[in-house]
Amino acid sequence: MTLLTIDGLKMYYRSDDGYVRAADDINLELERGQTLGLVGESGSGKTTIARSVIRLLPDNAEVIDGSIDFDGTEITELSERALRKQIRWQEVSMIPQNAMNSFDPVYTVGQQIVQVIRYHEDGVSKKEAKDRGRRLFGELGIDPDRVDDYPHQFSGGMAQRAMIALALCLEPKLILADEPTTALDVVIQDRILETITGMQEEINSAMILITHDISVVSETSDRIAVCYGGRIVEQADAETIITNPRHPYTLGLRNAFPDIGDTDTDLVSIPGTPPELVDPGEGCRFAPRCPFAVDECWDVTPQPEEFDDGHIVECHRADEADELRERAEQKETWEEVRERPSQPQGAGGRR
Repeated sequence: MTLLTIDGLKMYYRSDDGYVRAADDINLELERGQTLGLVGESGSGKTTIARSVIRLLPDNAEVIDGSIDFDGTEITELSERALRKQIRWQEVSMIPQNAMNSFDPVYTVGQQIVQVIRYHEDGVSKKEAKDRGRRLFGELGIDPDRVDDYPHQFSGGMAQRAMIALALCLEPKLILADEPTTALDVVIQDRILETITGMQEEINSAMILITHDISVVSETSDRIAVCYGGRIVEQADAETIITNPRHPYTLGLRNAFPDIGDTDTDLVSIPGTPPELVDPGEGCRFAPRCPFAVDECWDVTPQPEEFDDGHIVECHRADEADELRERAEQKETWEEVRERPSQPQGAGGRR
């Protein structure tokens, strides 16, 4: 059953130079209990897409078009007060990238959990709310007595677990996890991800996991959406994205994913930088960095094309995926992008 539907969303940021098209014509669906991975480089739009669900964005953010239907409620039409009382934390919670910077340093972690619970649930005493926090701490592997500690008394990994407790204290229908393990070492990252997914399954919540690391979403997500230049350029079930990607950007991301069974293969980076989104113009936004771009890619914006397996791709050459995958594995293919002009002039495609 569908929990979240994002239809034609255009969430732009006002700037002195014009609108920054951070989320440009986004279409997504999320089922109850499902995990959706949003993956892409910094500036790709993934965080804007996720935060749009609770409209937790800067003051210069503006919905230009589209809708966000969360469990039958149109998010774009809600007042700020209704969002705070009915949606944020009650129905949709968030695990931020840096927990230490997200807690209020002048209150204990337990006080902050109590405050959230009592704001959203009438008739809950401070003791009942604190007991719930203690129970969550225990389930997350933290000594329950540490609910009385201040945020600065926690290590990075423990602070992240405490933030998970805060995010789950109301058993929300949807969890937004925004790079929840980026600041942690690899071993702690793995433990935190196991903790998040385990608790998510326990309360039957859906989750949107935001990350730049395709290996993270490959392990944790049911479905993956690949973001680039403010658009979703490819989406499918996780296995399809990892084993049979069709968009050149996804092929590039996969090349940067090490295969522990093949230590002789060099990782290949994607040349260039993400596009300017104030006035991106027509054409594919990945064309300047794509080794497979042809004239059409520069001049015509690709539209979503759905394949038989429910695989949705925005690429003029998506039906040539078998050939492109083989060529994308070669380092020389991507080196050609570094040597060519930023945009071809006149006729003549680049195959």
